[in-house]
Amino acid sequence: MMLKNPADKYRPFDLGVDMSDRTWPSKSITAAPRWLSTDLRDGNQALADPMDVEKKMRFWNKLMEVGLKEVEVGFPSASQIEFDFVRKLIEGSHIPDDVAVQVLVQSREDLIARTFESLKGAKQAIVHLYNATSPLFRRVVFGLEKADVIALAVKGATAIMAEAAKQPDTKWMFEYSPETFSATELDFAVEVCERVMDVFGATQENPVILNLPATVEVSMPNLYADQIEYFCRKLSRRDSAIISIHPHNDRGTGIAAAELSLLAGADRIEGCLFGNGERTGNVDLVTLALNLYTQGITPNLDFSDIRSVVRTVEYCNALPVHPRHPYAGELVFTAFSGSHQDAIRKGFAAHEQRNDGIWEMPYLPIDPADLGESYEAVIRVNSQSGKGGIAWILEQDKGLKLPRRFQVDFSRKIQEIADATGKEMHAEDIWHAFEGAYHLNGEQKYELLEYADSGILRTGGERLFAGRIRHDGVEVPVNGRGNGLISSAVNALNDSYGLGLEVVDFHEHALYKGTDAKAVAYVECKTPDDRKVFGVGIDSDTATASVKAILSAANAL
Repeated sequence: MMLKNPADKYRPFDLGVDMSDRTWPSKSITAAPRWLSTDLRDGNQALADPMDVEKKMRFWNKLMEVGLKEVEVGFPSASQIEFDFVRKLIEGSHIPDDVAVQVLVQSREDLIARTFESLKGAKQAIVHLYNATSPLFRRVVFGLEKADVIALAVKGATAIMAEAAKQPDTKWMFEYSPETFSATELDFAVEVCERVMDVFGATQENPVILNLPATVEVSMPNLYADQIEYFCRKLSRRDSAIISIHPHNDRGTGIAAAELSLLAGADRIEGCLFGNGERTGNVDLVTLALNLYTQGITPNLDFSDIRSVVRTVEYCNALPVHPRHPYAGELVFTAFSGSHQDAIRKGFAAHEQRNDGIWEMPYLPIDPADLGESYEAVIRVNSQSGKGGIAWILEQDKGLKLPRRFQVDFSRKIQEIADATGKEMHAEDIWHAFEGAYHLNGEQKYELLEYADSGILRTGGERLFAGRIRHDGVEVPVNGRGNGLISSAVNALNDSYGLGLEVVDFHEHALYKGTDAKAVAYVECKTPDDRKVFGVGIDSDTATASVKAILSAANAL
């Protein structure tokens, strides 16, 4: 049961230092960080069924396509599968020359030796050493004092240097994580990192990666940024360190924590595609990269085929990517709401008139086409949809550009169907409903059979329409006069059948460009009792499309 007063059990996080002079809030992100994917290590260890070598290889290939230059490929001292995968990458020459593999190891000499054995023959590699540093872990998990923690870190770093010296042909880089940094006293975190930098011989030319993980999110993201800024200030050789962050998502603010930390001085981000990881996950590299992209910053990662990335991650992790996941979910570019649909449709119309290429679109912060997505799914129709969404689908699927009042008329018909079924209506459902509503196929009460150009004559400024229609299965001739083709055709029907139709609006356009283009005509008519009826005609001949539209309106009666 939740407590009425949670302060009886929980305490707010205390940074432990005064950061009233913080500078990060006034800064802006202007360039992408260095990225490290830890999908094959941290993400993998969070799976109920960890990846085998085949799945790891498939994931690796996708990471290479995306453009990752640093990948934590495993924990080779932890299992044979992890070891074998590192060997497969090296022995099979699967690692591009500009890519560095990273491996994780605890501060134990036997595990470090096993780790370096897995890396034999690598052109370049990052060895990642870690040990927990926070008071809770020192007291409860390991029973260590601060001096013991420092000694453990130094011992591990010393063993790593000794092993690296045995393989001089590999370009080595070293990383150290004060695990549980987010809950560690800041001055102590600086102290232990300084001691490790000493052992690794950190210089400006050969910097050490200092990874500062939010192993567990214990505070709001602004306080994590304060931790990063404070650490960067206090580190005596800041120019000899690459500050890396590894945010988790326990509070659901991993993305915000990462972005604010870049403002605070971080150079590098470790995370997973779509944020898989222990508990609520690691920080999401896809979202972070595309957040930068939408601000005009090159992320140096390529998600031009986002759907293939989703498929690979879902297969390898055996976990679904949520339909509402930022940028990548199946529904993130989809609007069901009528007001959203109307705004998006108008946005696309305005975008076609721009000549500067700038993307300004209601409800769409990124162009789906940039991620390899089509516009077909941008608007989908259910009972929440409006006329704009329905019109959009007909335009995208069939090339029809319905006049506004025509949209209103048809949307009522779709609304009735959607309300009755309670389900989404797909493009083929909408087209089938359109054909039925305006009598474009099947039996028709009034059906045009023919009319001849020679039957349209100039007499006293009027025009004569002469044609044949099938009315209730009976072929009959019809004739009418008017000031044009439309009015003469309407009068022919009115004179023959007493319909009393009056044309109040007419539109037409080509369906497609080119020699095979068809014409579509829309007509709005008024009846003697002031009822509105609509008709549509489609034909390769513009005049015939207009006549068919009149008959469509008559059929609507």
